[in-house]
Amino acid sequence: MNILQKLRLEMPDYSLVLLPFVVLFLITGCTSLQNTGTSNSESEGYRQHINPFVVYAEDETAIDHPFIGGSNAPRPQFADIDGDGDPDFFVQEQTDELIYFEHLGNNAKSPLKWRSNKFQNLDIGEWFRFVDMDQDGDFDLLAEQPYSYIRYYRNEGDAENPNFVLAADSLKDVNGEPIFSDRQNIPNVTDIDCDGRLDLFIGSLDGTLARYESVGRDENQIPRFKLLTKRFEDIEIVKQFGTMHGANTMAFMDIDSDGDQDLFWGDFFEPSILLIENTGTCENPDFRGEPKPFPPSNPVQTSGYNAPTLADWEGDGDVDLFLGVLGGAYNANLTLSDNLYFFEQEKGDFSLQTTQFIDMIDVGDESIPATGDLDGDGDMDLLLANKIDPSNQNTSVIYRFENRGTTSAPEFHLTGTLDLPTAYHYAPVLADLNGDGLDDLLLGNWKGNIALFTNTETGFKLETQTITELERGSNAVPTLADIDADGDLDLIVGESGGGLQLFRNIGSEGSPEFSLENDAFPNVEVQHRSAPAFYDIDGDGDLDLFSGSKIEGIVFFENTGTPELPQFTKKPMPFEVATAQLTAPHFTDLNGDGIAEFIVGTRGGGLLFYRN
Repeated sequence: MNILQKLRLEMPDYSLVLLPFVVLFLITGCTSLQNTGTSNSESEGYRQHINPFVVYAEDETAIDHPFIGGSNAPRPQFADIDGDGDPDFFVQEQTDELIYFEHLGNNAKSPLKWRSNKFQNLDIGEWFRFVDMDQDGDFDLLAEQPYSYIRYYRNEGDAENPNFVLAADSLKDVNGEPIFSDRQNIPNVTDIDCDGRLDLFIGSLDGTLARYESVGRDENQIPRFKLLTKRFEDIEIVKQFGTMHGANTMAFMDIDSDGDQDLFWGDFFEPSILLIENTGTCENPDFRGEPKPFPPSNPVQTSGYNAPTLADWEGDGDVDLFLGVLGGAYNANLTLSDNLYFFEQEKGDFSLQTTQFIDMIDVGDESIPATGDLDGDGDMDLLLANKIDPSNQNTSVIYRFENRGTTSAPEFHLTGTLDLPTAYHYAPVLADLNGDGLDDLLLGNWKGNIALFTNTETGFKLETQTITELERGSNAVPTLADIDADGDLDLIVGESGGGLQLFRNIGSEGSPEFSLENDAFPNVEVQHRSAPAFYDIDGDGDLDLFSGSKIEGIVFFENTGTPELPQFTKKPMPFEVATAQLTAPHFTDLNGDGIAEFIVGTRGGGLLFYRN
């Protein structure tokens, strides 16, 4: 299946009855732009947009949420967070990040509406669970307290207007000791024996399952739990043909409608999702049967470590299955884009509807964007590179999005990939380097060299495999900017160590010649894998620097020098950007209004979009 093609879904309204004792489940640039007349206050006006204009997949269907940012390891859960009778959708991709989609109802063209990348600004560590911990009829929230304890947010609002307030850094046992929960194993809470007391289940790396039961609340109304067993029902999940155990996550649901809860288990060493059927009763559960891959007729096969959640998505009275693929023992590169599975249930049969439930731009891993006029029609087209292509793991791939709109109203269509030599970590930048009116391509790669391709209108022609190369380091990420205000474009290259290397243009505007200038940016360094972009963000007539990084997200360096002799000083970001590791910033004027939009390549393989 093509990266951006998917099975199109008809997604009507659905409902889910939420009971107090039933847990819900786990869930860099073309030519640099001068910002004419933009004040500091205006620069702070950059705001994220998910669908600022229409973007079409290769099958010519419009993408619902093109600029969500991609996904590599989604951890999903449904919860009716606003009390309107239908479950909203939450998904975690990054540490401390909780993405929230509101459910709009069955009359909406797209039933899910993006609301936030960080729901109520909550810190959730590596996992989250919505559950009614105090049994007052609304959702509370459990999350990871780094490292490997259970943070408790109490809902001090109500079912319609939740307000999550940190109540405890960690849940504790009856002896007052914090309950340990390894961050690689995502726990769950439910009333497994229908006695009105919540049970806390925590998986272990040895494939076993510990059960704690609530014994009431302490003086601060924080639930306390008693350890009942470290080997619940003697469950021990091992690799299919061996003795390997791994990180795990689970969900409980009465999947066979017999009145008791069954257990779904995802394991690092298990390519499927395992169903452990409850053959007992609600009051006397029995999970001693053999774990079975699910669905029975055609078990799912992924790279492993599948995070299950269930909801009645179709509103037909039975639950459907969703799996976030976190990437386990079976080549996680295979599921860098197709990693949020939706199985629809119909009378006990589960059929796969899509492997990309959130419809978005996602080319795999570590995307890097470039924009320019590829076809000479006067508007900006888009290229998007990945680190390694999930469908062809021998190379990186660059996807081409043609702008079939106008200079003021872009409309992007995915039209395939560029025909390029095999290499990893492609990093493109576009600019007209020979003065023919068509934007040419400079292309960095993981080896550290930069190739030049000229635009022939029918495609890119390789002129030289190495127009220049890094003196040190690898992962060359080039950008072009007139760094000395002499009227031509200089080449600035990010690299694996986190610094920048300047190749000054000693040629001319129509015939560039790049010469290495050592130590040109002595004060510029990020924590590995720099990815530069230049833009005059404060409107003072000189170019400022934004750099992606492996660790720090996007780092801002203000130009405190002059246009001819820049000096870069690290400063706080002038506007908020929802980014984490391995980002690639890029400024570009897509709508021709003279003010640059800000787009960001992400570790998840997608794009983020910000408009001033």
